[in-house]
Amino acid sequence: MSDFKYLKLSFPEPDLAWLVLDDPHKSANILSRVVLEELNACLDQLVARGNVTGLVIASAKPGIFVAGADLREFVAQKSPTRETVIAIAAQGRELFMRLSKMPFVTVAAIDGMCVGGGAELAIWCDRRLVTNNPKAQFGFPEVKLGMFPGWGGTVRFPRVAGLGNAAELITSGESIDGRALALMGVATDCVAPEHLEAAARQLVREEQKSKAYLADRKRWAQPIEMSETELTFLGATAAAFIQQQTKGQYPAPVAALELLLAASSVEQDEAGRQESESFAELFGTPINRSLINVFFLTDRNKKDPGIAAKDIKPAAVKSMAVIGAGIMGSGITAASIKRDITVALTDSRPDSLANGARKALEEASYNKATKGPDVEKALKLAPLLRATTADEELAQADLVIEAIIEQPAAKQELYARLEPHLGPNTILASNTSAISIGQLAEGLKHPDRFVGIHFFNPVRQMPLVEIIRGPKTSDQTVATAVAYAKAVGKSPIVMNDGPGFLVNRLLLPYMNEALELVAEGVSLKAVDDAAKRFGMPMGPLVLYDVVGLDTALHAGHVMHQAFPDRVRESPILTALVKAGRLGQKTGRGLFKYDGKKPRAIDDPEVAALLAPHIKPGATMKDKQITERLFLPMVLEATRILAEKIVRDPRDVDLGLIFGIGFPPFKGGLLFWADTLGAAKVVEMLKPYESLGARYQPTPMLLELAKSGRRFYEEGPG
Repeated sequence: MSDFKYLKLSFPEPDLAWLVLDDPHKSANILSRVVLEELNACLDQLVARGNVTGLVIASAKPGIFVAGADLREFVAQKSPTRETVIAIAAQGRELFMRLSKMPFVTVAAIDGMCVGGGAELAIWCDRRLVTNNPKAQFGFPEVKLGMFPGWGGTVRFPRVAGLGNAAELITSGESIDGRALALMGVATDCVAPEHLEAAARQLVREEQKSKAYLADRKRWAQPIEMSETELTFLGATAAAFIQQQTKGQYPAPVAALELLLAASSVEQDEAGRQESESFAELFGTPINRSLINVFFLTDRNKKDPGIAAKDIKPAAVKSMAVIGAGIMGSGITAASIKRDITVALTDSRPDSLANGARKALEEASYNKATKGPDVEKALKLAPLLRATTADEELAQADLVIEAIIEQPAAKQELYARLEPHLGPNTILASNTSAISIGQLAEGLKHPDRFVGIHFFNPVRQMPLVEIIRGPKTSDQTVATAVAYAKAVGKSPIVMNDGPGFLVNRLLLPYMNEALELVAEGVSLKAVDDAAKRFGMPMGPLVLYDVVGLDTALHAGHVMHQAFPDRVRESPILTALVKAGRLGQKTGRGLFKYDGKKPRAIDDPEVAALLAPHIKPGATMKDKQITERLFLPMVLEATRILAEKIVRDPRDVDLGLIFGIGFPPFKGGLLFWADTLGAAKVVEMLKPYESLGARYQPTPMLLELAKSGRRFYEEGPG
């Protein structure tokens, strides 16, 4: 055995080296500088040993081979020079390249996650074996961080997998499972985890006899054989797809494609040099730093228990009840049974209950490949779902989530009826999107076990869950709610009670201002186009139609009552609702919609309805519209921080990215504001301060501008 700290080297047979990756400090293996140094030293030892004929690289972590490089070491590079970045990239590539030049066959035995730098390490081995572990992922997610593989991934992978396969995986950042990797020919075989070791040993012996790996080493070091016509066609089709997916706002996929095409016609060493130089052009750019920030936001959220107390452990949620079988109730049910949690679903209407149970089962058994329910999976999940109308059947639930109509009286009446049937440790939660948790808890005998668990619609697609604690909600209840949300695959953010909670409170200024711009004479198209150019997935006016204009009218009224000095009730909404134009659900709103996939179409009838409420003739530049839409959000975020609605500015950013699709390449609302600087934000507000309180700098913003501090310095994260 070796005396390395992160690697374990053994010799199960005199000529067979077995190298196991095992970071003693982490649940996943990460390729830090120290790990790479140990790998280099280990290869030196094996060469010096002289009698080694095969090396197998494996992992001691269940379900994880290598989860990538240590991004914190990357971020620690303070404005490195281009030459420094090139040298760092070249050093990693040359280390991995050693695996393809060792005087013996090298095999990566992959069981589980193998992404980023881990995929590069594996691809530089002569052979790869994978397992059918459901946790298996193989891919290069670097483009999602504003980069591309920089340790030889763009050199080696297209030569092993084919240029088309490499372009698809590297430019999309998506991963594939073990079976797909084997079908692609990148892995020699896909086996059960318990057979991996034996298969690796056998593969080493087979390669020793056939020497096939030596022929592949020569072939993979050469340019890729592909005609000019094939290259042109691949480049054109891939570029068109990338443009469609990224809207031109993410440069890394385009840069990766250009590199793959250019480097395919040169030998391995020259391709590596080109990779390092191209990598240096992306590393450290604003988009790269923003996307890395989003990665850290997500990573922080995964580790956040939701409470400060370290001695409180969440209770297990093995069974639950969902009250209300509508869109939200069935979605919550599906997310829960999909993670093996037993659910009792109930509704006051038998027809709604039957329909909701059916939809929940269909959604939970959805198969991406067939784009429909998987019958076999549905049969497996069916015993976890029980449709009932009896309150008594909810007594055994660890958690009860109410998802009924958004009316305080109706919810409180339900709680009064339910509470006597609940167990002594059962948590009662509301999926409300706006009603005060403190208000709803009035009259409860156990308000300490009451909490808001707000899922976003559609539940299957939206990762965010707001965990709202009322004035009397206990830490134990919050911790359990957070753990449950993570167990069903969501990203929970804990917050204190307040109008609109977090996401809706920040969304309202944005949407409210969009209608104010329309009232000032800016065209619907100009408003939505400016928002989309900023990076939003859709314009605020189309978003109104998606949400429902009647719903937005009610929410606006609630927020106006809470913040009358800065939230205006738009007469435009009232006029459209009175005309029966409620948005996509009626096919008519600010736009009209036809077909199964709703697409916003200009409707001449809207102009007549808007005319009495518009000052004609106003024109604004894109920059002005963008400032009008997003600066009020920044100001509202400062108020949320000052009121301690959330515990950290990073919660604001993750909430908006996951809740409304705030552009990740901006890094988050407050991260974006930090890149501008508080003083710059104050300066940007000056032309609009006459519009009222919604544009006037807050004490927090002014203090940050004076001190030069950033928003991210105001939280513990």
